[in-house]
Amino acid sequence: MIFVKGSGWMCNNILQYGHFYAWGREHGQTAVSMRFAYKFQHFHICDTPHHNFLTYAIAKYAAKWGFIPTLQFNDPGADYSAEEQIMLSHRHVAVVGWEARWYDLFLKYKQEIIDLFAFKPAVVRSCQQVLQKTPGGSCRLGVHIRRGDYATWYDGKYLFNDDVFLRLIKQFIALHPNTTIYICGNDSSLDKRRYQQELNGTTVIFPKGDAAEDLYVLSECDYLIGPPSTFSLTASMYHDTPLYWIMDAQAPLTESSFGHFDDLFQQIL
Repeated sequence: MIFVKGSGWMCNNILQYGHFYAWGREHGQTAVSMRFAYKFQHFHICDTPHHNFLTYAIAKYAAKWGFIPTLQFNDPGADYSAEEQIMLSHRHVAVVGWEARWYDLFLKYKQEIIDLFAFKPAVVRSCQQVLQKTPGGSCRLGVHIRRGDYATWYDGKYLFNDDVFLRLIKQFIALHPNTTIYICGNDSSLDKRRYQQELNGTTVIFPKGDAAEDLYVLSECDYLIGPPSTFSLTASMYHDTPLYWIMDAQAPLTESSFGHFDDLFQQIL
């Protein structure tokens, strides 16, 4: 059994676990997410075998006390064939790190990963009330505004101000005039009034959910825009939603600007 220790925030953990799940699936081994065994209890995986606090505690201390080996996946582009051999030869191992990458296997088992991270009914019910506000026939654009930690991540390279987001939204509306905007993010001081004023004539909705509810809302949109983030990336995974990662604040938005999960997840920063 492969015990996957946590890595970063919720969506980092989804993608990290997905790689280990796919590798284990290919080699006949069970992968358990220690993070989803006790935290982020919004997904189907949390109700599957071994995903409970007891398993988490046993695995945590078994690794801490050296009863099972702990393998590190922390170096980008490293050769992890030796670690793979250990995973094959040991009944139980703990793994930690963000740099495990088996892209082909992830894609092979992507639907199973999506099914594991299906949202629990309570999340769906709550969000459907928000999504029902979309006028009939309207295109849903999900906008992920990431602030907070992005002030320092990559020296603030992807911390974009409201001018950038509003310009891109307006360019999208020019391409899709009948659009409803769903804006999610981690900026509690976002100037919502400015967005409503500058996008007058367009329905602009600010969901008030937690991270999982925001993720569900974005996953149900027809297009997504946001800075490079595993959050918008994971949202795009569920329905292969076209996603525009803002890499250049000045670049114009066109239909060809949008990418898809199968390519973008191989470009994670």
